[in-house]
Amino acid sequence: MTTAQAKTFITLFLAMLLTSCMVADSTPDNQWRIVDEGAYAADVSADAQLSVVSGINNGIHVWRFGEAQPLFQWSHQSEGGDQSNNLVANVHISADSLFAVTADREAFAIWSLTSGEPIGFWRIDESSIRDVAVSDNGRGVLVGRSNGKVMFFEPESGRRIEFLGHQERINSVDITPNGRYALTGGNDYVAYLWNTDSGQVIHTFTHPSRVTLVALDDEGRYAFTADSQQKSQIWNVQTGEPISQLQYIARQKIFTDAVFSKDGKYLLTGAPSRRLYLWEVATGKQVGEWKVAPRENMSPPSAVVYGVGFIDDKHVLSVSSSGLAELWSMP
Repeated sequence: MTTAQAKTFITLFLAMLLTSCMVADSTPDNQWRIVDEGAYAADVSADAQLSVVSGINNGIHVWRFGEAQPLFQWSHQSEGGDQSNNLVANVHISADSLFAVTADREAFAIWSLTSGEPIGFWRIDESSIRDVAVSDNGRGVLVGRSNGKVMFFEPESGRRIEFLGHQERINSVDITPNGRYALTGGNDYVAYLWNTDSGQVIHTFTHPSRVTLVALDDEGRYAFTADSQQKSQIWNVQTGEPISQLQYIARQKIFTDAVFSKDGKYLLTGAPSRRLYLWEVATGKQVGEWKVAPRENMSPPSAVVYGVGFIDDKHVLSVSSSGLAELWSMP
């Protein structure tokens, strides 16, 4: 091969590689506008039938899949509270789809998804809220904070326990459906699985950089932890041993949400790059990818995928900062 031929080959190879990395805009099976002018946060229920969305201009909306009008509309503030300080940036739905928790930097609220009524509103006494999660029946709430502390709180009894294992800011938390175990990750490069009754650490998952997202399988099989660089790992939650690492070429991949399919075969993730990814749990291989609609009047076009879920074994749902819920067919 001559020098000129080698240069031509390299140019063609780089062009093919660049093209393969670019994903064309995807066309969803269906699309619903659920908040005007975009969203700050959202979560999708385990069965993907409900979405709780914090809108930029119109409070918090609860939507049932496929319906044209919201079930409920909430305002996250206490009596006499200053609405301007209540920017809801964290939302979580319990695995049984009966309760939701919403949080701004200073306070969190629990809501019934059956009646739409608030269960309670609590202000934290120190630091700021980074992430929240609620267990089945609203039994317990997990609150991760910027000072590295994680609080587990039982609204009915008032019992609270603080987990002090982390040394730096908490970025992500999740809780098992029964509320007995918590998974938390932070800037100290570590994710911990721990018992909410005793605060005892069950497993320690280490990373080479700050842990940005954690997620637990509702069936009690897996844990997922991802950092700010290249390690995105699926673990056996019973043994603490690795199952697979997500396979991608990118030097950095950030995830915003992650859920496991009920049959345990797949992991579905959302990202701040308008993307949804479908991964094979056993191998970490990517088997699907979609690109959501951008937020209106954004230049360049952008959107953060806040919530994802499996509708059934053929369809997935996404809710993004564009204020849209979108339905996609699985490959």
